[in-house]
Amino acid sequence: MKTILVTGFEPFLDYEDNPTRKIAAVLDGEVIGEYKVKAAVLPVTFSGAADKVKEKVEEINPESVIMLGLAAGRNRITPERVAINCNDGEVDNNGEKKQDEEIVEGGPAAYFSTLPIRIFVDRLTEAGIPAAISNTAGTYVCNNIMYQTLHYISERDLNIPAGFIHVPASQQMALRKHGLASMSEEEMLRAVRLMIEAM
Repeated sequence: MKTILVTGFEPFLDYEDNPTRKIAAVLDGEVIGEYKVKAAVLPVTFSGAADKVKEKVEEINPESVIMLGLAAGRNRITPERVAINCNDGEVDNNGEKKQDEEIVEGGPAAYFSTLPIRIFVDRLTEAGIPAAISNTAGTYVCNNIMYQTLHYISERDLNIPAGFIHVPASQQMALRKHGLASMSEEEMLRAVRLMIEAM
């Protein structure tokens, strides 16, 4: 049976929760379609998150990698098209702030997702789950791990489809923050299972 690595993140900044942490925990060990899920929860740090993804890739040798992150404010599931070679954003959970810094010095300007993101969006839309391709993963830790993971795979000439998918805030988070777009955790879980099936 094939293995897929699914990663989520810890809470960060002023968000008390992160739905991707729960999604990863629930899916860990599940068999979905052709895949057995191995999950990991990452620290929201510029220095440590991507290293943990690489360690997991080396440890479990997955056939695919789906990295999940929270994009509070978005109202749909958004597979990311591209990661750029730039760290710039708020402080991470180590208190480290980056500005206009290359992720990999002299590395390619960008990497495109190698996941079937159009198929994902079509499948979710057919299932009644709001979804759209996003053309920016930002410049924070989500973009960082997408870029570094794709760089790692490219440098080693590995045949591992990989990419990043942002999810909205959970309904529980929206209860504490008026006006925040949200989706239920159950719907997000259903979405990730559907995307894994669509691989």
